[in-house]
Amino acid sequence: MDAKQEEIGLEDTGKNRDLMGIQEVAGMLGVTHRTLRFYEDKGLIEPRRVGNTRIYARREVARMQLILRGKRLGFTIREISEFLDLYDADPEHVEQSKLLLRRIRERLKLLARQRAAIDETVGELKKLEAETLAEIAAAGG
Repeated sequence: MDAKQEEIGLEDTGKNRDLMGIQEVAGMLGVTHRTLRFYEDKGLIEPRRVGNTRIYARREVARMQLILRGKRLGFTIREISEFLDLYDADPEHVEQSKLLLRRIRERLKLLARQRAAIDETVGELKKLEAETLAEIAAAGG
């Protein structure tokens, strides 16, 4: 048992080696304590509590990794919550994978539309830039 676990009164059952405090988890994931508390408030993670101390098991760290990946990919908290619920309910993760595949395809379509809109805007701006340069040159400037 390490000093932190002894300090907060956890018995050494062998499972405690995988337990971490909020500072360790935040550092490992590159997030703030506030971020971890935010996802706890949303019900996406449920660290154990010993007094005022939050204790994170492997499960919570894995869930946070999934949450952070989902956010990087543009999924909403609601969508991430659905994935996590399916992950917990389906040990084989088949339903989770099916939902994820549907969401990935929806996201790809959205991003393709956004890319097309951006490309169109860039084209218009380049055309306007060329016209403006020509006007300046014609005016002797």
